[in-house]
Amino acid sequence: MKIICIGRNYLEHAKELNNPVPEKPIFFMKPDTALVQNNDPVYYPEHSNDMHYEAEIVLKICKNGNHISEKFAQHYYNEIGIGIDFTARDVQLDCKKKGLPWEIAKAFDQSAPISKFIIKSTLDNLRNINFSLKINGEEKQNGNTHDMIFSFDEIIAYTSKFITLKEGDLIFTGTPAGVGPTVINDHFEAYIEGEKLLDFIVKKSTC
Repeated sequence: MKIICIGRNYLEHAKELNNPVPEKPIFFMKPDTALVQNNDPVYYPEHSNDMHYEAEIVLKICKNGNHISEKFAQHYYNEIGIGIDFTARDVQLDCKKKGLPWEIAKAFDQSAPISKFIIKSTLDNLRNINFSLKINGEEKQNGNTHDMIFSFDEIIAYTSKFITLKEGDLIFTGTPAGVGPTVINDHFEAYIEGEKLLDFIVKKSTC
């Protein structure tokens, strides 16, 4: 199982980080050790002093495929959830300044908590999914998939040109505006269409 993450897929988020708007999907990957499930706590990484949250709709791939045509992409995922792409922003900025890869800022352990999944057919319109994130009871992000630069099907078609998708793979589809720093004891709650699917606490590392 692998985790594919799409960057800069919401215009306002690209603007808030002063990043250019992509002409093609941008993606990077996280290992399976990044996953946190079942609302387990997330432990703040020791190598960062500025971990940021990014709430994202997550697709679960349901069958293997590569070079998938966009018109058939809908058949390669049947469940949707919500997750947080945690980023060690200070580490990422330092890597960028030095021209270095920045997996250390994105792919560290516990950087990808995910919710339970719901069957996509229970949602009326995949291009009009409301989702949101609250931290300590205050809404921090509120997005809708109609604001995505690249749709779910476009993402699947594009990434499968380079990487074979396999059953159980996860695709984080990008975050809307409103990202920001996380501190120890923050309480995260994430919603799809008003239903709370993710609920966890950030804790201090025990290492």
